[in-house]
Amino acid sequence: MAKEVTSRADNYSQWYNDLVVKADLAEQSAVRGCMVIKPYGYAIWEKMQGILDGMFKRTGVQNAYFPLFIPKSFFSREAEHVAGFAKECAVVTHHRLMNDPDGNGVVVDPDAKLEEELVVRPTSETIIWSVYKNWVTSWRDLPILCNQWCNVVRWEMRTRPFLRTAEFLWQEGHTAHATAEEAQAKAVEMVHVYADFARNVMALPVIIGHKSPNERFAGALDTLTIEAMMQDGKALQAGTSHFLGQNFAKSFDVQYTDKEGQQQYVWATSWGVSTRLMGALIMAHGDDNGLVLPPALAPIQVVMVPIYRAEEERSAVIAKFEAVKAALEAKGVSVKIDDRDTLRPGFKFAEWELKGVPVRLAMGARDLAAGTVEVARRDDLSKETMPLEGIEEHIPALLDSIQKGIYDKAAAFRDSRVEKCDSWEEFKEKIQQGRFLLCHWDGTAETEQKIKDETKATIRCIPVDSYVCEEEGVDIYSGKPSKGRVVFAISY
Repeated sequence: MAKEVTSRADNYSQWYNDLVVKADLAEQSAVRGCMVIKPYGYAIWEKMQGILDGMFKRTGVQNAYFPLFIPKSFFSREAEHVAGFAKECAVVTHHRLMNDPDGNGVVVDPDAKLEEELVVRPTSETIIWSVYKNWVTSWRDLPILCNQWCNVVRWEMRTRPFLRTAEFLWQEGHTAHATAEEAQAKAVEMVHVYADFARNVMALPVIIGHKSPNERFAGALDTLTIEAMMQDGKALQAGTSHFLGQNFAKSFDVQYTDKEGQQQYVWATSWGVSTRLMGALIMAHGDDNGLVLPPALAPIQVVMVPIYRAEEERSAVIAKFEAVKAALEAKGVSVKIDDRDTLRPGFKFAEWELKGVPVRLAMGARDLAAGTVEVARRDDLSKETMPLEGIEEHIPALLDSIQKGIYDKAAAFRDSRVEKCDSWEEFKEKIQQGRFLLCHWDGTAETEQKIKDETKATIRCIPVDSYVCEEEGVDIYSGKPSKGRVVFAISY
């Protein structure tokens, strides 16, 4: 049988780590805090990337690429931005190694010190806005709608695969606009793209909302977020979109001549999602048998396992599976026939359950003679014997049903753990149980910080959809007047 994983009830954190490794998604590397994404894990990321890329381009965004290295002086131009990332920056100081004259291996060549140190990008606002200065002169040059797919480095001290690593993959969009209204509209548009992707592709229910000033991106005037609940009741920030105002345009002197001939600073947005989405996929849907992949993101949507005793039976069953495979692939379904003859069917069943393949077909000589096939769903582990005739018509509908079922299950779980809370004593108890608590907040950073210090809970967002939170009340902690409720949770 395939390797077992720790149960969620026994140790949720270990269950997650087990799945990452045993489902062949990723493994640790020789570099502390950096992971190797294995082919199966990368295939899922590629599907995410491909679908998101198409969604971005339908909004007018184009892909570009900007340097990995950023002059350190660029960071000093935007004080709030550098303050937000200073502790996470990796810095290149020299450009050459040499053999140690004392015979201690390779050392840094002291004569190869850089004139200006370079920061390995933790995010690209500064390098991109230094370039946009060259691209913008007139209102006719706007808007600029660029995205790049790349890696970034943030020197995290405590790391977990996909959720928090020193190096990770992501996309970062950076747009420049003539007016504040255009930039704000773009930031809103892109957070809705992320929500659409999360809900309809990842089968992940998310709340769209504004971050509190304390939780905003460094240098942003407003940060929009999508927040998801994992199966332990903790929150995961799954994507953010930022209205940056004119901070970066002023720092890098990016101006344009408007239609009246006046010089104006441009307005900016940035927005991004990362391989953290892989962590969300595991923690939102997985079970004690392994991954549960939504069909929209499964590298293999249907796996076929032949059951046989003799070579003649094997050839006949595989021949039939090949015909079904061709018919399904013609309908856009990804299919794999597991014809490995060194493993028993039971082992294969467990392995593909562990890897989260949505549908499994099993067939032996008797099934072939009877014109039937066993169809197993990964989401609810149900099995059904069905006629082979017409199976290629049934499977696409089944995949749609599984996609919806996975979303509905996650939404029902989340909604069962979201509630209004107006008592501080009740808050302290319930927040530790893994919940989203809708509470009144007085709007001050001081109260927000005190709540975080005492409970580790943060304001995940001020919702703009999902829950009606606009109502007068009093702050759960300070007792001061409040204009509405916000979502508090303990987060990853």
